[in-house]
Amino acid sequence: MNRPQPMETKTAFVAIVGCPNVGKSSLLNRMLGQKVAIVSAKPQTTRTRIMGVLTKDETQLVFTDTPGYHRPKNKLGEKMVKAVIDGIDGVDAALLVVEPEKEGEEVLRPAEEELLKKIKREGIPCVLVINKIDTVAEKEQLAVRIAELMQLHDFAAIVPTSAVKGEGVSEVIDELSALSQESPHFFPDDALTDQPERVIAAEIIREKMLRLLDREVPHGIAVSIERMHEREDGSGIVDIDATIYCEKESHKGIVIGKKGAMLKKISTYAREDMEKFFDCHINLQCWVKVKEGWRDREGLIHNFGLD
Repeated sequence: MNRPQPMETKTAFVAIVGCPNVGKSSLLNRMLGQKVAIVSAKPQTTRTRIMGVLTKDETQLVFTDTPGYHRPKNKLGEKMVKAVIDGIDGVDAALLVVEPEKEGEEVLRPAEEELLKKIKREGIPCVLVINKIDTVAEKEQLAVRIAELMQLHDFAAIVPTSAVKGEGVSEVIDELSALSQESPHFFPDDALTDQPERVIAAEIIREKMLRLLDREVPHGIAVSIERMHEREDGSGIVDIDATIYCEKESHKGIVIGKKGAMLKKISTYAREDMEKFFDCHINLQCWVKVKEGWRDREGLIHNFGLD
């Protein structure tokens, strides 16, 4: 009797790179079919490298979602830029995400040109994703954009997508799967991310602040999970204590809001998302403290897990 031969497993490590707010995290979440990276309309939402894992049949794609590549203004910004460059080193493929409309006369922004130069130097196969095609009114405009981008580099593929609507996402996965190499899988086949639960909980809280607060306030905020513990009474409830750190006393008042209304709204929305992700009941308690200038203090950046 002939026994079926085991499948040859394949793996590809993929760095997702691009400028701030082009939809890298949204694309990662859509490919995984599960939210592992926070998303907001504000730029520089992602601060550290976030790993996502997608296993489909014999192929495992291990994604690194990097912060948006930008000119740093403080030590935290420098750490974020370093995370992008480090994220490109040693991967099997790069996923460069751009928008459908160009700025000015140049085909790519200066930061995107720098990223493409780095990819070329490393000799990494690159899939170019033109995201947000749902915002393009004239399809001829998109065709012109694709033609211009084709002249810049011998991309493994150019795929127009809408991460919000899911258009083109399966094609991106297929193109990256074609770049995978025979290799054992590095993560369990049901794994979604390498992020510890405390990091995910902190990021969910930060996402709600990015969405609810004024533009400048959330970027001066860090979240630390002080306690995350399942009750021993068999109720299945997980108690989470979180401290929100602001750079300014005035920001603390904004986060708390009148009679605590804003902090309550942040906590409620965060708890709802946590319960969906962790699939259990959550008791979330949040406190707000001030750590002036923490984005320029190496010790605090390290303590918040952002280096």
